[in-house]
Amino acid sequence: MSQLKKNKAFIVEYMNALSGQEKTREKLEKYNADPRLIDYIMFIDSIFPKYEVNIEEMLAEDDKVIVRVRFRGMHEGEIMGFPATRKWVEYPFVVRYQIKDRKITHSWVIADNLVLAEAIGLKRLPSKHPK
Repeated sequence: MSQLKKNKAFIVEYMNALSGQEKTREKLEKYNADPRLIDYIMFIDSIFPKYEVNIEEMLAEDDKVIVRVRFRGMHEGEIMGFPATRKWVEYPFVVRYQIKDRKITHSWVIADNLVLAEAIGLKRLPSKHPK
């Protein structure tokens, strides 16, 4: 199996191990050497406990894997000063992982926070700027 396929399989394994499960530091450290990503996941799991992720698309090149993901979780913790709503939230995000020796060494996440804000009930922003 090529290294690209191994890297993609590793990310599938990683996401399957976390999706719908409690994200413990121990479990995250099994796959991650990126402390910022571990802290970020622990933070998001405190707001959306046991959130799920589903891979929609995956690309790999060299030691990097880029994944388009669909996030789904119940809003049970405060975020952006907004209290828990107990609403189900679903939104897309993209993450780029850099992998070495079956560990994520660096990551870069792009999430549409406006979609997230609207999903939990924050007021929609105006579509046009005032003149």
